[in-house]
Amino acid sequence: MTFVILGCALPAYKVWWPFLVVLFYILSPLPTLIARRYSENATSNNQYMELAIFLTMGCVISSFALPIVLSRSPESNPTIKPGACYLTIAGNFVMYSTILGFFLAFDHDESEYSMW
Repeated sequence: MTFVILGCALPAYKVWWPFLVVLFYILSPLPTLIARRYSENATSNNQYMELAIFLTMGCVISSFALPIVLSRSPESNPTIKPGACYLTIAGNFVMYSTILGFFLAFDHDESEYSMW
């Protein structure tokens, strides 16, 4: 989050549009959490999990694309500066690696953490 806030609040940038990626941070794990909860009850197939992965990847790709599109808007007057774009993308890498780490650490299927 620090990278995203720096990309918005530094005096050289002063634009809060990159902060919209926080919405994607909130929305990205939700389909997977819902599908895991629902797939525990259904024993037929994995179609819900596949749809959840598709929706999650859409959120992840959108969060990387948003700052790039904002920085590449009309070249004479871009919405955000390239430095803000780079800081937001760095924040994306950190946040999504944290979310991935959460799912790997607390996976209740075959993890050694779940034996407690």
